[in-house]
Amino acid sequence: MNRIVVIGAGQAGASLVAKLRSLGFAGQIALIGEEAVPPYQRPPLSKAYLLGEMTQERLFLRPESFYAEHQIDLHLGAPVESMDRGEQILRLGGKVFAYDALAFTTGSVPRHLPATIGGALPGVHVVRTLADVDAMAPEFTAGRRVIIVGGGYIGLEAAAVAAKKGLHVTVLEMAPRILQRVAAPETSAAVHALHEGHGVRILTSTGLERIEGDTHVTGVRLSDGTHLDADFVIAGIGIMPATALAETAGLQVENGIKVDAQGRTSDSHVWAAGDCASFPYRGTYLRLESVQNAIDQAELVAENMLGAAKDYDPVPWFWSDQYDMKLQIAGLNTGYDHVVVRQTDARSHWYFAGDKFLAVDAMGDPRAFMVGKRLLEQRRSPDKAAIADPQTDLKALLRA
Repeated sequence: MNRIVVIGAGQAGASLVAKLRSLGFAGQIALIGEEAVPPYQRPPLSKAYLLGEMTQERLFLRPESFYAEHQIDLHLGAPVESMDRGEQILRLGGKVFAYDALAFTTGSVPRHLPATIGGALPGVHVVRTLADVDAMAPEFTAGRRVIIVGGGYIGLEAAAVAAKKGLHVTVLEMAPRILQRVAAPETSAAVHALHEGHGVRILTSTGLERIEGDTHVTGVRLSDGTHLDADFVIAGIGIMPATALAETAGLQVENGIKVDAQGRTSDSHVWAAGDCASFPYRGTYLRLESVQNAIDQAELVAENMLGAAKDYDPVPWFWSDQYDMKLQIAGLNTGYDHVVVRQTDARSHWYFAGDKFLAVDAMGDPRAFMVGKRLLEQRRSPDKAAIADPQTDLKALLRA
């Protein structure tokens, strides 16, 4: 194998090509990205970068010179136009790229509000790329009014930044509570209270009928007919796997590009990793949207492209920074039937299905996160009463 092409120059793509070189692969590597900038960190975009606390250069995962120094052919601002799996070639910008092996690390794309309700008006923003955040940054001026549609992590992180910058913030959430899809009522309530304590108004069980304005956003009309004035709107209504090219090429796609446990797609020459990949996980298929998964899965795919034949079996973990609170999550809470609340000088919520430990939400409690993650890695379930007792030394649970 002499030629590897990676489509998607985000966290997963950058991790994959760097791992190939560190493993000693000496053939040609091409990394192709739609954006005009080198691979960069996404989590700080809606936080430190938007707050003005981080420069663009600090976002970059590696200096652009790294790619040239490691003979990685970096093509930016270059969306792939077509893929011929039979000939094993890609076409973009008048160029043809032949490959012996190819990896999709195309990530995800944001859901947009429908144009039929005003989603295409100037002043309606999404939070996904550097260009998205650069476009909305001038809107973040103290005293202005922002409506954020969606009470998930994307919307809530944007709300925290807006509140810190002195804007009047309203969050609209159709569900009865924020974070309903991903967190227990206890976590939702704690995060809700945190935002309200910073002056954010959260309207739950509230639908958006339309965004108002002729040439720019002036307000929104809610499903109950209420009108709210607004200077701009942020849509934080989720993301979708970027699978358009894979589908056109005839790869199997089911909520992401379907791969086996080693990251190989329905084409033995093609692999996938990161947000765009749906992989087997303990009896089901799973797609993870996290930095941890993008790095770990991409690095494992790099190994497997070179013959390692390793299966991917992660313990998922995530984080969200809101104000001065870091919410750290280990595990997946799917199927939980009980939540143990641990309250010390910090707070954590431990998810169980019967006596089986599934996940933990740690709010400003790095020790709870670390211990919970270690227990999950060891597939051990702690005693519920011990978790709830604030006198319990959590680290002792690892020695039990």
